[in-house]
Amino acid sequence: MKSYKVSVWKISVNRTTKKPTYVVRWSVEGASFGESYKTITLADRFRAKLLRAADKGEPFDTVSGLPDSLRGGKAAQTFLKLALTYVEDRWQDASAKQRDSMTDALATAVPALVKAGRGRPSPELLRKALRSYLLPVPRRERERPEDVATATRWLEKASLPVAELQEIKHAHALIDTVSRKLDGKPAASQTYRRRRAVVFNCLEYAVELEMLSSNPLSRIRRKRKNGHRPVQEVDRRVVVNPRQARELLTAVTYVGGYERAGGRRLRAFFGVLYYAAARPGEALGLRLSDCVLPETGWGRIELQETRPTAGKAWTDSGEVHDRRGLKQRDDGEVRLVPIPPPLVRLLREHVAEFGTGEDGRLFNSERGNVVAASSYSRVWKAARELALRPEQVSAVLAARPYDLRHAGVSQWLNSGVPAPEVAARAGHSVEVLLKIYAKCVDGQETEMNDRIMRGLGEEPDSEG
Repeated sequence: MKSYKVSVWKISVNRTTKKPTYVVRWSVEGASFGESYKTITLADRFRAKLLRAADKGEPFDTVSGLPDSLRGGKAAQTFLKLALTYVEDRWQDASAKQRDSMTDALATAVPALVKAGRGRPSPELLRKALRSYLLPVPRRERERPEDVATATRWLEKASLPVAELQEIKHAHALIDTVSRKLDGKPAASQTYRRRRAVVFNCLEYAVELEMLSSNPLSRIRRKRKNGHRPVQEVDRRVVVNPRQARELLTAVTYVGGYERAGGRRLRAFFGVLYYAAARPGEALGLRLSDCVLPETGWGRIELQETRPTAGKAWTDSGEVHDRRGLKQRDDGEVRLVPIPPPLVRLLREHVAEFGTGEDGRLFNSERGNVVAASSYSRVWKAARELALRPEQVSAVLAARPYDLRHAGVSQWLNSGVPAPEVAARAGHSVEVLLKIYAKCVDGQETEMNDRIMRGLGEEPDSEG
């Protein structure tokens, strides 16, 4: 929408910053706009351009606040172009999973910010063009099928200018779009939060580049109707006790044949998840050289690499599994975890029976590759059916291999190991540890009540 109702005010000085800045303010149709400059000369120059445009009778845009003569360059850049630039800037330092998340979120958001018009390609085709050809940096030079090329040309013409995102209806459209799947049904809460974070950061990038004066998503306060507050705590119903954990590890050996990737080949892998509370990706990156495995007593492992499943499209190596350092730690940093005799025995037996891969890794498929998440998940599903009662199988008890890590951490806490030591072994901060596992510290209520009674100078109730 354009307007000729324009007022340009005097330059003001902002002294709230470390160094004073000079602010040019004006209004269009009663809506206020402002631009900050480091020097009075730059501010005065921009103000003169606004006055000149108003004197010439140029229409001013009610969204960006700018006259036609100043809407080129940054103001005219489309959201599609912003998304491409943002991904290119972040690609090199992003992990494979982060690349996957970025392209998923932006492939969802870009088609939501387009001009109304005929000839719009199908949602599936637009997503294919963005996810497989336009957004991933290494794929941008690939030859495009005719339908993808047509969809690309349509997007380039229809994508809205970034400046128009200041209009609140577009911010609402973004939120609605990232909260839904391609078929229009509500997406999972975790998917929505991840996508919203990516789009928010992309718009923050636009603010850094001075394409936007502020992030429009910051103005959205409403909650998703289908969303729920993310649950941080571990559900205690998924946590197995030590007896159940041992029975599950035994049941694993009955799954599949001796020569298959499942069964005995994965028993020690699951043991690392439970006894060392390792993440699956950390266990997959474990090498024999990282282990101290004495014949008797406690041993030790050094976790220093994680091999999360990401997909060939997102890794620099073209492998399915990314190769990263430990989560939330600097590159090269390791985590030392003492391991109890049962895990020492499992690992010694594993090495004796299956050896190691060419790179020294302990857990590999028959062909020497990193074990796929789908493979160890299938084995775990079958092991649950063998080790648990029918009502437990249908419940959430140890539903995922990752729940073994939760069980391991919970067992340490319930054994009385101080929280700082548990946090160090599990790779958490103490604050996060206590927040996540608060409901899994079991059997200590009576002991705590007795301590409080003694602190009050009273004798604890002998009946508990």
